[in-house]
Amino acid sequence: MNLHVIILAAGKGSRMKSDTPKVLHTVAGVPMLHRVMSISKRLAPEQMHLVLGHGIEAIQDTLAEQWSSTNIVRQAEQLGTGHAVNIALEHVPNDGISLVLYGDVPLITAETLERCVAIARAGELGVVTANMSDPAQLGRILRNETDSIEAIVEFKDATLQQRAIHEINSGILAAPTHLLRGWLAQVQPNNQQGEYYLTDVVALAVNDGVGAQGILVTDENEVIGVNDRLQLAQVERIAQRQHTDELMRQGVTFADPGRVDIRGSLSCGADCFIDVNTVFVGDVRLEPGVVIGPSVVVESSHLGTGVQVKANTVIEGAIIGAGCHLGPFARIRPGSNFAPGVKIGNFVETKKTSMGAGSKASHLAYLGDATIGADVNFGAGSVTCNYDGVDKHATIIGDGAFVGTNSTLVAPVTIGAESFVAAGSTVTSNVEDQSLAVGRGKQRNIAKWLSPLKRKQKSTPED
Repeated sequence: MNLHVIILAAGKGSRMKSDTPKVLHTVAGVPMLHRVMSISKRLAPEQMHLVLGHGIEAIQDTLAEQWSSTNIVRQAEQLGTGHAVNIALEHVPNDGISLVLYGDVPLITAETLERCVAIARAGELGVVTANMSDPAQLGRILRNETDSIEAIVEFKDATLQQRAIHEINSGILAAPTHLLRGWLAQVQPNNQQGEYYLTDVVALAVNDGVGAQGILVTDENEVIGVNDRLQLAQVERIAQRQHTDELMRQGVTFADPGRVDIRGSLSCGADCFIDVNTVFVGDVRLEPGVVIGPSVVVESSHLGTGVQVKANTVIEGAIIGAGCHLGPFARIRPGSNFAPGVKIGNFVETKKTSMGAGSKASHLAYLGDATIGADVNFGAGSVTCNYDGVDKHATIIGDGAFVGTNSTLVAPVTIGAESFVAAGSTVTSNVEDQSLAVGRGKQRNIAKWLSPLKRKQKSTPED
């Protein structure tokens, strides 16, 4: 029985107070809707059906190639969850299973969904529920004397006795498609909202003698829905702590797990240490023994074994070899590729630069569009002038070269192996191997020179 996943994401989300569709607000760096779609994909569905309304164009623009096969269903009028599922079922064959999810419930797990789908494959209705410490205005689960689910009542339609129930409906359910289609055909908008409630199918299933089985999650956080910024922040911290907890179980030490943000994916080897106020963006991989100092940002990069990153360093789109030392206050821009043992010090910036083993730029330097050999020393205040106002040009520095302090290398230029560039030089032509380049203006010393201020003071008689 093929599985079809229906994700409801048509609501405006007015309580978010945002021009961005609610389901595109991010949790741990990923839009909520994308998180739900990624979890759904782990169930290997035959098809995903995405019900959209408000912000449909903006949402479609975010669907990358991996979601290109998703069927988009437009819900022009938001007439309730039952209506949304009903129009999606127009695209679903009868001989399968339908799983209904929500684009604003981003912490649901594949394990829970698999349990729900298994009940549907057995011919019954699976309903995901949770015992909430504060059930607020969520729909309540009504059970009979045998503890089976007999109905779900929405908060606005519930009695005071029913509102005292703490078991809530998450909205997530699975059923054989032909049964779900039949039940939805009977749903009527007989409620205070005048909407077609998906929850009404529970009572209809019971009336047909079909069991409604509750899948009670062990962690109520799994089914939190996001309706405003406060709930978004709550879910964000839960997601962050889930990630750091898993990394700590794998052998990572955090100075304070509550002061780390992972906005994408972070994989770590054993014995990594991550200090406070660090941010990881995109796909980041840390090999064993990496030490990340405080207030560091790492984006879409791979750091080799034993790399040490000192405070306030930013690394973007880089490959850092084993044993490299970076920072403090360094900026490693996209395209930087460092061999083992490279040292980048404070206030050094690199961009599209490869550096050979053991090379170093200890402080106050810029290396752009450069290929640096092994054991090169790039002095303080030195820069590669890679941009002429129109095009970028390359600088090549051979193994063992020494670039003195405050040197300017005007690309395109090649500095040969084991050559020297004298401090304060401007180099505009290639330097041969084992040569000394001196590109300075001739120094003149003027004796008894007076500054303009002293000249003025000397020419003005004292009172």
